[in-house]
Amino acid sequence: MKKDQSRIIREQAPRSATREHSVPLYLTSSFIFDNAEQGRAIFADEEEGMIYSRYANPNTSEFINRVCALEDAESGLAFSSGMAAVFASFAAFVENGDHIVSSRAIFGSTHQLLTQLLPRWGVTTTYVNSAKISEWENAIQENTKIVFLESPSNPGLELYDLKKLGQLKKKYPNIIFSIDNCFATPYLQKPLQYGFDLSIHSATKYMDGQGRVLGGVITGNKSLMTKLMFFIRHTGPAMSPFNAWTLSKSLETLGLRMDRHCSNALAIAKALEKHPEIISIRYPFLPSHPQYKLAQKQMKAGGGIVTLEVKGGQERAFQFIDALKMILYTSNLGDSRTIATHPGSTTHSKLTDNEKTSLGISPGTIRLSVGLEDLEDILEDILQALEVTK
Repeated sequence: MKKDQSRIIREQAPRSATREHSVPLYLTSSFIFDNAEQGRAIFADEEEGMIYSRYANPNTSEFINRVCALEDAESGLAFSSGMAAVFASFAAFVENGDHIVSSRAIFGSTHQLLTQLLPRWGVTTTYVNSAKISEWENAIQENTKIVFLESPSNPGLELYDLKKLGQLKKKYPNIIFSIDNCFATPYLQKPLQYGFDLSIHSATKYMDGQGRVLGGVITGNKSLMTKLMFFIRHTGPAMSPFNAWTLSKSLETLGLRMDRHCSNALAIAKALEKHPEIISIRYPFLPSHPQYKLAQKQMKAGGGIVTLEVKGGQERAFQFIDALKMILYTSNLGDSRTIATHPGSTTHSKLTDNEKTSLGISPGTIRLSVGLEDLEDILEDILQALEVTK
């Protein structure tokens, strides 16, 4: 099977002796060995087998295999949350004295990891505030261990040329090239095909798609997964079987949902682009986006996030959000329901004003996670909120 929708639906955990049609929940902390020798062999990695749900579970294995099928990945691992996955992608590989190169346009909590937590262990970071590959290469030092980025970024929707970064990876084979692929999902963008080592997702977002459970996943190079497995086996950021079961079921409709997210988001962006109460609007598949051609080259569609700036700064942004009738106000995204978020006071609130400005976050910036409702209803709610707050 070559097509994503077929592969993800047909990738399934082995059926048990009861011949179930739908994979059951494996709510067990541990697994029984047939005999003492089998226990020894499994612990010694001489024989494959489940040991403990902190290491692996049939539900988490099915979820991982489905994501790997979408990403065209050799291997993968599941985590309790997206940030657990992001942290592990750093902590499993860096040592005291190592260096990381990162795009400046990253999620607020990732920024805190790089600037507040990892420096405690002697790990430094250089930010790159440009899409120019020459500036990425100039930032690489002798002790650089990881190159990390988000594309599209949160919330500014900045893009990076994955093909050119993959070519840079070939020049530095010992450096791990890692990407947060959450906004695009593997349905719209496949970084591993460009030569990236790791692709990271907050499964809480589009992979779940209904705001129910937390989860994270990393896919990529099998040898790197061995090191990651050592890290998670002894630190415990395991995904629960229930969350894995829920996420695995959700993946069966990921493509269908993303098609609707993308079509709704593009229509919203086009409808609001010339609105007199909006200063600017960003969406990767909007021709006015500064990297529109790049987005078309490396993404199947533009995703479900639209970022806009309303006139009147934070006061007007708050008034607009409070005036929304159907659209929800929360810090999450990727939900079937349309969501509005004010990044400056929530997801990126711990950044300084200068850091926010460098990421394109103004007091009037609003991130819209466009949902699956009827387009006319989403647009009507946005327009009435803009009207009553003029």
